[in-house]
Amino acid sequence: MLLLVVMDIAYLVVIWPDWEKYTKGSVQRSSFIRNYELEQRRHPDWPKLSWNPVSIGKIPKHMIRAAIAAEDSRFYQHEGVDFDALKEAMEYNLSEQRMAYGASTISQQTVKNIFLSPSRNPLRKWHEFLLTLGMERNLTKKRILEHYLNLAEFGKGIYGVDAAARYYWSIPAYRLTSRQAIELAATLPSPVKNNPRTRTKSFQKRVKRIRRYFRL
Repeated sequence: MLLLVVMDIAYLVVIWPDWEKYTKGSVQRSSFIRNYELEQRRHPDWPKLSWNPVSIGKIPKHMIRAAIAAEDSRFYQHEGVDFDALKEAMEYNLSEQRMAYGASTISQQTVKNIFLSPSRNPLRKWHEFLLTLGMERNLTKKRILEHYLNLAEFGKGIYGVDAAARYYWSIPAYRLTSRQAIELAATLPSPVKNNPRTRTKSFQKRVKRIRRYFRL
């Protein structure tokens, strides 16, 4: 056990980011985007990667608000991990006897997208937790949102709000209406299945829930 702890500490030292590189400048490719590009070589039938990172200033405020409403309503109140949401999710999952909800914050999802893999093993979650704390201490909330909204998946091979806006409505991100922003935010849990083109029942349900947030 001690050896495993030492090995994990050594691993974290090796992978620990130079946070200065993420505090300013263009958003760089995430591990998920790089993985998609590698997998695409083995699956030529997959859609071509669509990704066009833009500055936070070119993303409408209603898009930012919709994403927060959909994924992390206490984004500005917590320091990376929302323990209240985590407790609520655990209680609900226990009552349902299934993993109905997760409680990953926007910060945690951003760390996972940039540095980690889709794996759900406990070790990866531990690394996600530590990296999230590190990111929250070194990046502003605004910068975290800039990374998140440029790296989140909005469909098969579609990453970031600008690529999504161009794919679904043939417009750049800055021209998104409130309705379109809400629909993009509604895709975030499972964008390949639920999106503005498939318009599944689950997607429509999430759209309504996010709209209610906008009326508050």
